[in-house]
Amino acid sequence: MKILHILNHIQETGNGIVNVAVDLACLQAQAGHSVGVASAGGKYQNLLERYGVQHFSLDQTRRPANLLLAARRYRRVVQDFQPEIVHAHMMTGVTLARALRYGHSYTLISTVHNEFQRSAIWMGLADGVIAVSQAVAEAMAQRGIPQAKLRVVRNGTLGSPRRRGESASAVHSLNHPAIATVAGMYHRKGIADLIAAFERVAPQVPTAHLYLIGDGPDRAEFETQVQRTQVRDRIHFEGFQPEPQRYLRAADVFVLASHKDPFPLVLPEAREAGCAIVASRVDGIPEALEQGQAGILVPPKDPMALAEALMKLLSNLETLQFWRRQAQENISWLSAQRVCTETQNIYREFHRSP
Repeated sequence: MKILHILNHIQETGNGIVNVAVDLACLQAQAGHSVGVASAGGKYQNLLERYGVQHFSLDQTRRPANLLLAARRYRRVVQDFQPEIVHAHMMTGVTLARALRYGHSYTLISTVHNEFQRSAIWMGLADGVIAVSQAVAEAMAQRGIPQAKLRVVRNGTLGSPRRRGESASAVHSLNHPAIATVAGMYHRKGIADLIAAFERVAPQVPTAHLYLIGDGPDRAEFETQVQRTQVRDRIHFEGFQPEPQRYLRAADVFVLASHKDPFPLVLPEAREAGCAIVASRVDGIPEALEQGQAGILVPPKDPMALAEALMKLLSNLETLQFWRRQAQENISWLSAQRVCTETQNIYREFHRSP
């Protein structure tokens, strides 16, 4: 099968949409398919080349003059590559692929990652629409995408081609007990709630430290919040890390305090690393944590509930070890290969030969 993925870029910045698409393209090529990626480029280009994925330069920056150039470039890419499947992962790509399909017989598939964005409804232009969790599928159905188009493929990262082959025992040196989050520094990720929760926990667990791994536009606000606390010397901003697994393997507790999150890739990674997990009961997070069997779920935007869950873990070693074991139970379904197989099945279901 000839498959063309469309993305805005393939930069290595921790962007979950890019990571899912890169994993998929590599594994499809490994399975013997002819695979291309059209994007503005980025650091993952070398990885794609190693897997035999062809990269086409396509700048989709949303400026009128540039969009005309992008349309011409897209038509040329499709003419040269002759894809049977075009898989769009972002709004501009699905719009281009739908508007410029005339003269070609490819099937258009889209993946909805961030359904909370207003533009997500445009992903419904595709023939088939993949939602990354049941929660996302239900939200998109409520917004008007027909059920007949919607399919669910939950995210998975185990065995990802993006892993650098580092030693499974490689860990970062942390102070213990160590609480960690790996997330973009956005308000949507609940970083302020986590800092507030740690302020409550820290006096009762005087050796505890909090590690914030990630970067983003709201980081300066969180740094200011931390400077106003009495425990600022125990809260560490680590920035973006290309190998966050080294932190996860060293952490005692992983926290994801998101206000909105379709199916975060970091949860399979935290489960694989064997962290005890506390996360918000919102969107696709309960699905990633087996409805609370693999981690403690708390209400979003509730620092008090988050602090109580952390105290439950940090005040009793047996409880902490219990939840570490629970995180690693039944994780085989969180593999990148399962995502690839289910996506291939959807391609075959929707594809009609000319």
